Amino acid sequence: MLPAYNREVILGIRHFIVEEVRTARRFLRLVDAQFDIDACTFYPMGKHALDQAVRQGDKRPAAEIYASYLKPVEQGLPVGVISEAGCPAVADPGADIVAIAQRKGLRVVPLVGPSSMIMAVMASGLSGQSFAFNGYLPIELAERQRRLKQLESRAIQEHQTQLFIETPYRNAKLFAAILAACRPGTRLCIAAGITTQDEWIRTRTIAEWKRQQLPDLSKIPAIFLIG
Repeated sequence: MLPAYNREVILGIRHFIVEEVRTARRFLRLVDAQFDIDACTFYPMGKHALDQAVRQGDKRPAAEIYASYLKPVEQGLPVGVISEAGCPAVADPGADIVAIAQRKGLRVVPLVGPSSMIMAVMASGLSGQSFAFNGYLPIELAERQRRLKQLESRAIQEHQTQLFIETPYRNAKLFAAILAACRPGTRLCIAAGITTQDEWIRTRTIAEWKRQQLPDLSKIPAIFLIG
């Protein structure tokens, strides 16, 4: 359920920086069925939006494009950032917007939202005292195996849970790489589809994972944690 304070802030905004206009509009309608979406201006962020801007002839660097999105703030109007991840600016292109706002001395107001990384740590049973998000691992197999061994070593020596992700259709390949690279006693958590009907979260040792089959996660976002 959306906190009352979030709803109050959102209802006062008419300029939104978003990853996907369609889902942003849907979210705003869920916030308030009477929300005047047609009065809103949406500014696209993220790699796909920037690629499209280039195709349309916009040669400005990303920082300059994003800075232009914040002009309403300089005029006294609030601008909101809506992330597909649920927690803007955490492993998310919204971080670039926030960095620019901070450099400009603009007020940044964080609102509570679901973070799949934090929720994965919460449900994993692995250390929540110290953890690190490593984003995507190398695609090339040898480099990926080397990186996995590095992360496993850090997890063991520093007692620091290591988190990383992959494009859903490559989840099975990453799972196989983890089984090949990591020690039998290392614990691996796979947290997939968090907060959705497909939510599936399991923590097992590598030895235990080798005795069971991974469900089909080829279309479900997942976070992998080792510790």
